Order: sequence, then structure tokens, then C-alpha cells
Amino acid sequence: MQKLINVLAISSFVISGAVVGTGVYVYVNRASILDGIKSKVMGSVGESLPDLLTKPGIAPSLPDATGPVLPSSPF
Repeated sequence: MQKLINVLAISSFVISGAVVGTGVYVYVNRASILDGIKSKVMGSVGESLPDLLTKPGIAPSLPDATGPVLPSSPF
């Protein structure tokens, strides 16, 4: 029975150490992790954005001329 308790205690210590070690690693490297995620997101958005802009009907075209800045007064 004592051997079983010792095995459980050691395994609990190892698991707790792994959780704390992972937390410290993520905390120390959080800036590089966020930069990696941002670059992946921007890369995928950058790849799909030109396709969206070149398809007809997705993005409206710019008008050749616009109206006056203020509507004309009825007086």
C-alpha cells in the first residue's frame, strides 16, 4: 500500500512540475508566440484579400464622379 501511495505522490509531483514548467515557458515566450500567431493570420488574410477584391460583385467599384458636398437649398 505504501508503494502505491509513493507512486501516486511522485506522479503528482511530476505532473505539477510539468504544468508549472509549461506555464513559465508560455509566460516567458508570450511575445514570440503572439508574433507567430499574428504573422500566420496576416499571411492567410493577405492571401485571400486580393481574391476577394478582384471578383466582380464582391467589392463595389469607385464612382467616376460624385455629387455636391451639401444638398442644394430649396430656398
